[in-house]
Amino acid sequence: MILIPVLGDQCSHSLAALRGIDPADAVVLMMEVADETIYVKHHKKKIALVLSAMRHFAEELREAGWTVDYVRLDDAGNSGSFSGEVARAVERHAIARIHIVEPGEWRVLKMVEGWQGALGVPVDILVDDRFVCPILDFQTWAQSRRELRMEFFYRDMRRKTGLLLDDGEPAGGVWNLDHDNRRPPKKGVPYPRPMRFAPDAITRAVLALVADRFADHFGSLDGFALPVTRGQARQALDHFVRTALPDFGTYQDAMVTGERFLFHAFLSPALNCGLLTPLEVCVATEAAYRTGDVPLNSAEGFIRQIIGWREYIRGMYWLEMPGLEHANALGATRPLPEFYWTGETDMLCLQQAVLSTRDEAYAHHIERLMVLGNFAMLAGVDPAAISDWFLVVYADAYQWVELPNVVAMSQFADGGRLGSKPYAAGGAYINRMSDYCGRCRYDVKQKTGDDACPFNALYWDFLARHDKRLRGNHRMGPVYRNWDRMAAAQQAAYRASARAFLGTLEPAADGWARD
Repeated sequence: MILIPVLGDQCSHSLAALRGIDPADAVVLMMEVADETIYVKHHKKKIALVLSAMRHFAEELREAGWTVDYVRLDDAGNSGSFSGEVARAVERHAIARIHIVEPGEWRVLKMVEGWQGALGVPVDILVDDRFVCPILDFQTWAQSRRELRMEFFYRDMRRKTGLLLDDGEPAGGVWNLDHDNRRPPKKGVPYPRPMRFAPDAITRAVLALVADRFADHFGSLDGFALPVTRGQARQALDHFVRTALPDFGTYQDAMVTGERFLFHAFLSPALNCGLLTPLEVCVATEAAYRTGDVPLNSAEGFIRQIIGWREYIRGMYWLEMPGLEHANALGATRPLPEFYWTGETDMLCLQQAVLSTRDEAYAHHIERLMVLGNFAMLAGVDPAAISDWFLVVYADAYQWVELPNVVAMSQFADGGRLGSKPYAAGGAYINRMSDYCGRCRYDVKQKTGDDACPFNALYWDFLARHDKRLRGNHRMGPVYRNWDRMAAAQQAAYRASARAFLGTLEPAADGWARD
């Protein structure tokens, strides 16, 4: 008998471990284990999503003829770990072989690699071919290049998939239309809403379990309406393509007070737990472009996020682990500020992003990078602390996608291995791309002082602190030339304002992210 463990982010009928196997010869093992819910204290909605998706997927597998051994979180005898539950299942079912798709996270892969020796049963670890680029293919690509630029990887993925190609050339004659995708918000634009799904009996039972067992975790369960089945996820994808994708490209970097989704897909929670595959999302996007329902800049921009950035980030994760987890090239040591958990700050941009995160387990990519991540980097927050926070708070957060996005991209803690320069910005960027600044207690036009936008002084203070490391970066040269042209008194005022503001930050209480 073959044992097929299916993990919580593998709720895919196309999973390689299920192909070519006679269901009569196999047992599918699905495990809700305490270790995975509390290794960081995940957002309540993240736990509810994964458990509900798993329980629904188990029922679908049973309907398809599979024998499913499903271990619930509150079952008597639950060992609390993947390894413990696999060992119990091997004994229960007289297993001769284990067949598993490679896990998405380094620590889980190390665990799986130990099963054969511990259990005395052969373990086949299969490539996760739901991704477009296998890990070994990415490593081969990386070894042949001096600079690991995402743009060149993205072009290779376009060629591999054939997406948005006309006779082998990029549709529209260019590979990347990012310059068309940076419009600030426009007054009077009606923003669509993501499709939401009323919880069924399975989800309601999960919500009750999470509310009881994880009451001390971050976030709210109120209004839980995420897709938890493949059918729902497909509906959500179709809804996005029809209602939001046409304007996604143009306004993907915009931020608006009270608008949490704008034209964003909100599909990443379903995508990252396996209810959708990246290629089908891209195929649906391209089809809408080919029929004339979606402009090229939106189709290209969205596809780039999926087969470009998402695949690239996964490749970089496996290329850089395990060292990436401890990277701190800028020597940042500040504790995470308390307002990341509470939202209690006069900085409206940060307040809005944190409250959206608390309520929806979601904030869109510019809020994550240029508000939440940017502030942490400018303030010198320990990259491990802000990385833990990102892993806790988002429904789409798994270490393979979160760690390189936060530690390498937003914090520059890898020293520039992933990004060619820090994603640092002052208040002017946020003012240009949002309506926050006109409503904020702070004045974005003031450069220093108690009433000035803190991003302004923090930006220049960051550059001054890291002068020796960053001045030689060719992309930072113009910025440092601006700094050098300032009068010494102005430089001192910026640094004094930054110190004064940083002195007001309360560190987060222990125990929010990890017990």
